[in-house]
Amino acid sequence: MPELGMKKTLSYSFDEALAKIPEALKSEGFGVLTEIDVKQTLKQKLDVDFRRYRILGACNPPLAHKVLSTNLDVGLMLPCNVIVYEADDQRAVVVAIDPMQTPAAHQDPQIAEVATTVKGKLARVLDLL
Repeated sequence: MPELGMKKTLSYSFDEALAKIPEALKSEGFGVLTEIDVKQTLKQKLDVDFRRYRILGACNPPLAHKVLSTNLDVGLMLPCNVIVYEADDQRAVVVAIDPMQTPAAHQDPQIAEVATTVKGKLARVLDLL
């Protein structure tokens, strides 16, 4: 299966990862705008059990403004999702979107420039974890 983003398996737990991710994102100018608890949502809506899984919507305001000023439709790709889930061995797995894999990054050089910057920042976030 092809990778959908930049992935890192951590040596520590889901809870530890959730505690560390916001600070790592902050170091690269991102804040967490949204947080979706997939496990809880699936339990409430479908009454099914699922592993611990969160979707964090991260935003870097200057970069978001720059790319939205280029093309308003790029908002479809915002915020930058970062997921964390609990693997079968209880370690945390973190996956950050790779904005260079989006069609917009291949169609517009100005968007590609911002996407390259965002990819570098998110890669450094993963390196901090």
